[in-house]
Amino acid sequence: MEITTTAMSMKLIINCPKLLRFHSPLLQSHASVRNSLHFSVISHSTVRNPRFVTCCLSNENTSNTVAEVAVKDPSLAVKKKAADILPELKGTSIFLVGMASSIKTSLGKLLADSLRYYYFDSDSLVLEAAGGESAAKAFRESDERGYREAETEVLKQLSSMGRLVVCAGNGAVQSSTNLALLRHGVSIWIDVPLDMVTRGVVEDQSEDTASEFYVLPNDSQVLAQVAALYQQMKGGYSTADATISLQKVANQLGYDDLDAVTTEDMTMEVLKEIEKLTRVKKMLAEAAKPF
Repeated sequence: MEITTTAMSMKLIINCPKLLRFHSPLLQSHASVRNSLHFSVISHSTVRNPRFVTCCLSNENTSNTVAEVAVKDPSLAVKKKAADILPELKGTSIFLVGMASSIKTSLGKLLADSLRYYYFDSDSLVLEAAGGESAAKAFRESDERGYREAETEVLKQLSSMGRLVVCAGNGAVQSSTNLALLRHGVSIWIDVPLDMVTRGVVEDQSEDTASEFYVLPNDSQVLAQVAALYQQMKGGYSTADATISLQKVANQLGYDDLDAVTTEDMTMEVLKEIEKLTRVKKMLAEAAKPF
C-alpha cells in the first residue's frame, strides 16, 4: 500500500527561492518556486515517498520481529508511531512553540519527515521576507509594529494550510491574534532547560548567527537574558495544547545527562501527546452526537 500526500497549493508573502524546507529529496524535486514582487506561489502535484512502507503483518512472529527492529532503530519506531496516528490526525498542522533551540528545530524536522508533512520555521520566513538577517534586524529596530504584523501575516497563511509542522517563533505567543491562529492546529510547547538554550545562543554568537539576543561578553549574562525572555514568554507557551519537557523525558528514560536525550526520544513523546489529544477530540465529538 502506498501512502501519498494530498495535492496542495500554497501562497506566502515571501520572495525567497528557499521558501520550502522539505525533508524528502523526492518531495524537493517536485517543488517549483516562482518569484514575484509580492508572492511566491508553490504548487505541488501528488507526490509519492518510497521511504514509507505499510507492512501487512501475517502472523505473531512477524509482528514480534517488526517490534524488535523498531526497538533497535529509534527512527523506525518514530515512523511507526507516526503512521499509527496519521489517520486520526487528518492533516491537522502542528505548531511547536518554546525557546529557540537546535533541539526544537531537529525535532520539528524529524516530526515532519515522519508524518510526511511540510516543515516551516516561521522566524526564517519573516527574516527572508525582510531580505535577510541584517535587513530584518533593521526592520525590527525601526518599525517594531510592522515587524510584528509581518509575523502575524506569516502565521495567518501557515495556519490556513494543512499537513505542516511549524517551528513558531516567539512572536506566535505575544498576541491574542497569533495565539488564536495557533488554535487552527495542535500546539506543543517544547520546554528545554535554559542552560541548554544558553549554550546554543553562545554557539550561535560565536558563529555570527542572528539571534534574539544582544552579543554579551560571558555566558552568565547570556543566561540572565535567556531567563528574562523565558519569563516574558512563559505565559504564552503555557497556552499550548501539550508540553514536552526535555527534563521530564530524561527522567522517564533514566538519563542523568540531558544530552543523552535524542531527537527521536523527544519526537516520540510529541507523537504520544498528539495521539492523546486526537483521542480526546474524538471522544468529545462522539459525546456531542445526538442519541
